[in-house]
Amino acid sequence: MIVTSLKEIASSERDVDAGQWRSRRLVLAEDGAGFSLHDTLVRAGAQYTLHYTSHIEAVYCIEGEGELVDESTGHVHRLEPGSLYLLNDHDRHTLRAKTAMRTVCVFNPACTGQEVHDENGAYPAPE
Repeated sequence: MIVTSLKEIASSERDVDAGQWRSRRLVLAEDGAGFSLHDTLVRAGAQYTLHYTSHIEAVYCIEGEGELVDESTGHVHRLEPGSLYLLNDHDRHTLRAKTAMRTVCVFNPACTGQEVHDENGAYPAPE
């Protein structure tokens, strides 16, 4: 059994700040669950395009407002508390934070902990 808290993770190696976002990684590959779970803060005004070619991600918005753009169709989805999006087809997308946002993100396969986006907006493929 693993029991942890955001308080324990703050300022540890599981607390990754990449400028536009800060990801507190509660569950990682080393925990053996088969997925990773992140509590992520997206700063107001942040905008970035991502394309996870090696991961499936589910994102649940619990605070703030933003938009998600499906880059293959141009369709814009409003994000607010209670919204969920699932990148089940390695979808290239752009996230725009109108206000500060807080999300809970699940990745499969699990992240190892220090991932940041590469030049293509992806995390590296797991080993």
